Amino acid sequence: MRDHGGNMDRAITAYGGTAGDWIDLSTGINRVAFPLPDLPPEVWTMLPTHAAMQALRKTAGRHYATHAPVLATAGAQAAIQMMPWLDNPPGQTRRLARVVAPTYNEHAAVLRAAGWQVEEVAHLADLAGADLAVVVNPNNPDGRSHGQADLLDVLGTVGRLVVDESFGDIAPALSMLPHAGRPGLLILRSFGKFWGLAGVRLGFVFGSGADIAALSALAGPWPVSGAALAIGQAALGDTAWATETRQRLLAEVPRMDALAQGAGWRIDGGTALFRLYHTHDAMLAQDRLARARIWSRIFPWHPTWLRLGLPGSEAEWSRLAAALSAD
Repeated sequence: MRDHGGNMDRAITAYGGTAGDWIDLSTGINRVAFPLPDLPPEVWTMLPTHAAMQALRKTAGRHYATHAPVLATAGAQAAIQMMPWLDNPPGQTRRLARVVAPTYNEHAAVLRAAGWQVEEVAHLADLAGADLAVVVNPNNPDGRSHGQADLLDVLGTVGRLVVDESFGDIAPALSMLPHAGRPGLLILRSFGKFWGLAGVRLGFVFGSGADIAALSALAGPWPVSGAALAIGQAALGDTAWATETRQRLLAEVPRMDALAQGAGWRIDGGTALFRLYHTHDAMLAQDRLARARIWSRIFPWHPTWLRLGLPGSEAEWSRLAAALSAD
């Protein structure tokens, strides 16, 4: 199994307690979730309707300010799972994918599992010549970001460019959505992270008509649940909540960094949904927090990096401050 944040079973097995005892800061998911609307019974008892899917697509287009074709998926991960087959159907000659790394490990892993030759590269310029190129923007886990002009330059040098904007809701100016619909460009969006509803399993892919049609065929007739359609439409239509949440998260970043620096950690990057810190020993730092029932994300390939999401209440902030100040 590939390593991810959110692996609370592992935390509980190692340190005890129940899920309710823990503050999970390992994922970068907003801990102040969008309030769930009252849902009609038919979202649970009936198959999702074409009208509900169309309504969500229209609402997503308005929210993201684009008229580009869009496909709703069961989280951004579902779209990532389909990417290898959009350009490399079974039986086709092995092709080359390049991924700007280090980043979310599923992009390279899924492509390799589907038979692609995958190269992980350090810079945008290194993507040139790839049949499929992947950039996470802003990046997970270090928050590195790229402007639209630089990404458009890459688009002309690769067969297809996938820009994963799963953490893009906190940095709208970075988004490639104004260019959505261009041939060869696919833009992924996660719903669960910013809206704090990862269990809804909802995401979006924006692209050209031909690409979205091909992905729709791969996804099947009911790619997301009726409940996800209803919740997504309510959330994406609430622009005031999104604006207030973005402002709150941005305002809390200095508070988070101050706590980490007080513990002797150095800021190594991040976004307003997660922060990345250089510690003396990430495993020891994770252990220190876990003893206070606070779960964090470490990276086996980087022994000093520890990533933390932001707490969601004053009680959680107090627990984190106490854990970081404890001897």
